[in-house]
Amino acid sequence: MDMSSMHQATPAKENDAAKKAKSAEKTQPSTSKQAPTSMSDTDMSSTHGMGHSMPMVPPQTTGQLQRLDIGAQIGERPVVRGLGLQPMAGDAMHDMPPMQGGRAPPDARSADYSDGVGYGSMTGMDMADDKPLGMLLIDRLEYFSGRNSNGAALDAQAWYGNDESKLWLKAEGEHSEGRLQDLRSEVLWDRPVTTYWDTQLGVRHDFGAGPDRTWAAFGVQGLAPYWFDVEITAYVGQSDRTALRFAAEYGLLLTQRWILQPRFEANLYGRDDPQRDIGAGLSDAVLGLRLRYEITRQFAPYVGVDFTRRFGKTAELMRAAGEPVFEPQLVAGVRIWF
Repeated sequence: MDMSSMHQATPAKENDAAKKAKSAEKTQPSTSKQAPTSMSDTDMSSTHGMGHSMPMVPPQTTGQLQRLDIGAQIGERPVVRGLGLQPMAGDAMHDMPPMQGGRAPPDARSADYSDGVGYGSMTGMDMADDKPLGMLLIDRLEYFSGRNSNGAALDAQAWYGNDESKLWLKAEGEHSEGRLQDLRSEVLWDRPVTTYWDTQLGVRHDFGAGPDRTWAAFGVQGLAPYWFDVEITAYVGQSDRTALRFAAEYGLLLTQRWILQPRFEANLYGRDDPQRDIGAGLSDAVLGLRLRYEITRQFAPYVGVDFTRRFGKTAELMRAAGEPVFEPQLVAGVRIWF
């Protein structure tokens, strides 16, 4: 066969095939729907149960993929031209006033200078041990009852001053049978010599039965080892009379409120004084025991017992006057301090 005739037959066949395909498309009914143009036209019920990460694919038309115009569905974003904030009405109150101009007055003080605090107008600052303080202690205000006498007794002291110097007042005595039996009163100047001990110098005066007696007094008072409160005082009186007094007591805390207090006191004299029933040597001694309950630190009722014993020439004078040499007494009273 001739090659030129073959080349001429091939295009003729291709044209016949194209015409048949076009006529078939026209006679075949269309089964596809038109693609939606917006998201509102899409049936969202068909997407129920699909994962949120799966892209939504619009239905295809025959022969090509419909393009989804997202920008047309969202719309155009507004263009920000500027914030354009307007001032609020209350902001006018925050405006700063204009700075003061001109020069400072001639009497104005420099900003870099201060005259501080004038110490001349301040009172002196007292240290803890310089300020004077005072105290009144009624150690025993009690009623006593013995085999031969009943009555009341008092033991009180007061002081005023600082740690370097104090004025002390002391009083101790008894009242029974309707009269004052004995009262010892002292006025003393107190000065510390060590941490726990003070010296005392002053005057003692005795009242009561018999003539009054006046003595010069010198002694020491303080806190002994094991917390014993101790007083030792020597006296010199008229007509070469001398005397020595020793007293000690201890406070035993059974609890914070119950306190047991033993007490001992002894008196010695250098010569006889029959007018006051006093003999030379060891004259008398008292041993007492009291139990108090501190309702407050300043007020404490107590009960106790005292044992009084006379010795030597004093005991002889008491027997001659019909008085007992040894006498126990029950006591009840209160302890107060201010």
